[in-house]
Amino acid sequence: MITVFGSINMDLIATTARLPKPGETVAGTGFSTAAGGKGANQALAATRAGASVRMAGAVGSDSFADGALALMKEAGTDLSFTKIASEPTGTAHILVGGDGENVIVVVASANGTVSELDAAAAVDAMSPGDTLMLQLEIPAASVERALVAAKSKGVTSIINIAPLTPDAARLGRMADIVVANETEFELLAGREGLSAAEREDAMQALSRETGQTVIVTLGAEGVVAVRNGTIHRAKGLKIEPVDTVGAGDTFCGYLAASLDAGIDFDAALRRAAVAGSLACLKAGAQPAIPQAVEVDAKI
Repeated sequence: MITVFGSINMDLIATTARLPKPGETVAGTGFSTAAGGKGANQALAATRAGASVRMAGAVGSDSFADGALALMKEAGTDLSFTKIASEPTGTAHILVGGDGENVIVVVASANGTVSELDAAAAVDAMSPGDTLMLQLEIPAASVERALVAAKSKGVTSIINIAPLTPDAARLGRMADIVVANETEFELLAGREGLSAAEREDAMQALSRETGQTVIVTLGAEGVVAVRNGTIHRAKGLKIEPVDTVGAGDTFCGYLAASLDAGIDFDAALRRAAVAGSLACLKAGAQPAIPQAVEVDAKI
């Protein structure tokens, strides 16, 4: 069983031929809305990957709430630990360029009300051996409370240290498994401008220091990980990306679901990398998350 403790948003997505420079206005080519939030994205990805998943978080009582929960509800994600807050549902304002790259502004709103008491309740409902997934779009104190509670209960914790926050490096060292992209990992390691060899040395050092499994996603180059002193690598698919929003969350959800199902670590990495690639072929975060049958057909 996987519990995702994190954010739930409605994504407001504008597309344009190219991303604007600072201070520049460009013409848009389209607009859409889609359910999002890093927590909800990862919960839906894990559900579509075949896991039993509970989403713990918050939405408002506004018109965005139903839409933000719709795809998780349709997929069968357990929403019994998703509360209704007095704040509006969180939003992410996403601008996607013609090359698939994006810039995002996230407004926490209801996600900011997810408390330490909510963290304690979510972990208390879990069993030893379950998996807890976390990100950094809810208050840091609540993430920390969940990590401490998970360790005490024998729950395996996975943290994706995104988006980068002042607490990312500290919280990233507290989980059993940490997932970061190249930039996020440099914050975790306390070093900038790492070459590929330097990055792997730093991953080994961090893993020895903390006992963690350390995973760094490399975009089109796949993923590299250090687990129990061994370096593991996996590739995704060669694709022409349409939209990279949600690819990292898809990776995380599929990784957690695969490990929770007892799949070998190397096979879990590959499955997650393939899922992340497929998520780049459609627009939006949650609408682009592939079903397990699509992923497993490409492995």
